[in-house]
Amino acid sequence: MARRISIAQAPELAMESACAELSAGHPVAVPTETVYGLAADATNPAAITAIYETKGRPRFNPLICHMADLAMAERHAVFDPLSRKLAERFWPGPLTLVLPLKGDSAIHPLATAGLDTVGVRVPMGFASRLIAEFGKPLAAPSANPSGRVSPTSADHVAQDLGERISLILDGGHCGVGVESTIVKVEDGAIRLLRPGGIAAEEIEAATGLTVARPEKAGAAIEAPGMLASHYAPNAPIRLEASSIEPGEALLAFGTDRITGEGNALFVLNLSPTGDLAEAAANLFDYMKKADAAGATGIAVASIPDTGLGEAINDRLSRAAAPRGA
Repeated sequence: MARRISIAQAPELAMESACAELSAGHPVAVPTETVYGLAADATNPAAITAIYETKGRPRFNPLICHMADLAMAERHAVFDPLSRKLAERFWPGPLTLVLPLKGDSAIHPLATAGLDTVGVRVPMGFASRLIAEFGKPLAAPSANPSGRVSPTSADHVAQDLGERISLILDGGHCGVGVESTIVKVEDGAIRLLRPGGIAAEEIEAATGLTVARPEKAGAAIEAPGMLASHYAPNAPIRLEASSIEPGEALLAFGTDRITGEGNALFVLNLSPTGDLAEAAANLFDYMKKADAAGATGIAVASIPDTGLGEAINDRLSRAAAPRGA
């Protein structure tokens, strides 16, 4: 079983232990503001292979490479002026930029799935300090089996991967709760590849440009989180629920009531006040709790498709997609 170290209680031990595991080519579960990541040396092919094998992740699905700061990112990726503006505005934070990979970058092709681009971001808090101490980028997809619900606590990681990894750094509950927003700048325009912790409206406000929304399912994989079926619990998800079926759990939102709500196996309200940030932070945790309770299905109330609601609905639609899609 994985060793677990509290960052708050033993920060020096957490840093020393993580650097030792990373140097040995072993993946480490690391908290970020979005979700817990399964981090490994992005320049080491054996370490990257260990990520794919631990998660059961398809090799064609690229990994985000996390940087300590903008200066480190510029050593590995080519920044156009608009991408640099976005980095300066939103880093550290939950924004990933897909950029051309520099020819002399040490990031291994396994991390980019052989693409000539790389997704980079600078996380908040301990993760960025760890990268700075380690001195190299960390490839870090979510610390869960591929396609399943992302972890937002150390308990989630222990339940999903505790038998497969050697170290979990416990940083408490993730504040954002959904993965980073992924964008790509092309010819001075911004294209949204995956909605996430930074709302597209925030990017539009910062740049004065309209953000083009994601391509339809089935588009070429340019970044993580673009598979049609993803973020899925064991129980099937039913969206825009207006009633409850026997054995279902209900993920409610706001104050609206649903027909037969009293017959639900149990009810968890993503945000009783209709706060989308609160709903995003609770989403994956509540999906996991519904699974653990043995629900035959998970009915989800309607979520507004604005602001962070766009990211929430993206995750829910992929969780509800036919498995294997």
